[in-house]
Amino acid sequence: MKVQFLKKIVNFYIFSNIHVALAGYCITKITVLKYGIQQSYVPFFVAVSIIISYSFIRFIELKSNKLNWLKDWFYYNIKSILILCVTCGVLLLFIVFFTGFNRNSLLTLFPFALMTFFYVIPIFKIKNLEFSFRNFPAVKIFSIAFAWAGITVLFPLNEANVNFSFDVFLDFIQRFALLIVITLPFDIRDLKSDPENLKTLPQVLGVKASKFIGVFLLVFTVGLEFLKNVFVENNLIELLIISFIIGLFLWFSSEKKSRYYTSFWVESIPVYWLILVVYFLDNF
Repeated sequence: MKVQFLKKIVNFYIFSNIHVALAGYCITKITVLKYGIQQSYVPFFVAVSIIISYSFIRFIELKSNKLNWLKDWFYYNIKSILILCVTCGVLLLFIVFFTGFNRNSLLTLFPFALMTFFYVIPIFKIKNLEFSFRNFPAVKIFSIAFAWAGITVLFPLNEANVNFSFDVFLDFIQRFALLIVITLPFDIRDLKSDPENLKTLPQVLGVKASKFIGVFLLVFTVGLEFLKNVFVENNLIELLIISFIIGLFLWFSSEKKSRYYTSFWVESIPVYWLILVVYFLDNF
């Protein structure tokens, strides 16, 4: 009985997008800490926005007869999900209008928010074919990584009025590359369930080749650290450690892994990363 109750709590935590919201908070907080921003509500803004936007995406996909594996759970918990989203909406309004939040920074968020919206909402239709970022061949993984990189790097820096230097540009590219690699285990997991016309990297190149591409992107990301105008040795060490962790999760991913492997453990990578950042800031 206790095991079943615990499983219900864990499932709600994961499938209601609270866990991915925590990941969004952590990866945004990393940017805030690395740039020495003293106070920022952006990590909280990102977290509550993720719960609302991802719940919207889930609802649209279920209405379109996608994610059928989640349908029973989602509609059984629809009231709790609605309460969670309304609560997050109230928190979002509070952050924007009743704190020192820089509302002008929302302009930076706009293009990435549009990408999230058009991830499931068709940009246009041709007969029975719908074209969204999710359904464009080979675009899905790049649109996800690009939106997340913009929201978790450029948005918090713009909100704090930090100038977009060459190092910021490199941080954006590094975050974009790392997020592609973090997303690959999800595409590998969904290899058999994704439509063939989606043309994900594992579908086109195979699982093994996709893993090698992921490893190459990790090496590329670490290499970019040496090009920065302000080189910090601790940042390189953190990046090496988290790249190694990401590489392990990628290498051991397969279509046979359970959803908990990706939806919990892989999704927890930003949490491990934030712990590393805080450790190095406090001890070095």
